[in-house]
Amino acid sequence: MTGMISITPLDGAGSFNAYCAEPAGRPHGAIIVIQEIFGVNAGIQRKCDLLAEAGYLAIAPDLFWRLEPGVELDPDIPDQFKRGLELMGGFDQDVGVADIEATIRAARARLGEGGKVGAVGYCLGGRLAFMTATRTDVNASVGYYGVGIDGLLGEKHAIAHPVLLHIPEEDHFVDKAAQRRMHEGLDDHPKVTLYDYPGVDHGFATEFGKRRSEESAQLADERTAAFFAENLR
Repeated sequence: MTGMISITPLDGAGSFNAYCAEPAGRPHGAIIVIQEIFGVNAGIQRKCDLLAEAGYLAIAPDLFWRLEPGVELDPDIPDQFKRGLELMGGFDQDVGVADIEATIRAARARLGEGGKVGAVGYCLGGRLAFMTATRTDVNASVGYYGVGIDGLLGEKHAIAHPVLLHIPEEDHFVDKAAQRRMHEGLDDHPKVTLYDYPGVDHGFATEFGKRRSEESAQLADERTAAFFAENLR
């Protein structure tokens, strides 16, 4: 079953919507799906639906709700891509992580006692997934092509639960020097695993559109599925 649910933010400033996909049976756990700069669009909703088919409660919060509720943009349309960049410029990432934490709490309430919650994010969401790992008690986090993670390495000491990062080697938003800093800062961290993907660019695991690289997307998603099966069940 899929639909929108309402979540109360930690600061009590109203409420925001989240796309929720529920599995047919008892959930293995819950996974918070963290959007790109294009909102909770068809691709993010499809990620939730696939996770529900795999047996997880999947929830994608509308993190741009304080700027413009209900954003659903297509990155293959230039004007919509530009709008996503504009929204990103006005987005408070610290507040966004707090809204993710509120979503984690809502997911745990739905699961009941002992239920584990993970997070998976893409692009902006990949960065926020890393921040979620350092700033919340989420049980496991996955980041796909997170931007600027090399600038967050000062927070790595706070990582208490497993983290998986997918790094496309030809990411035009994350250059080779930044990728090298990520490896230098995280390769020896006992809770962090990094995978590199040669020859692919940013957005390679999107569900729809021109950016998808099928072989690499399937490999990354298989690794993510195994990671969540190990850490959430």
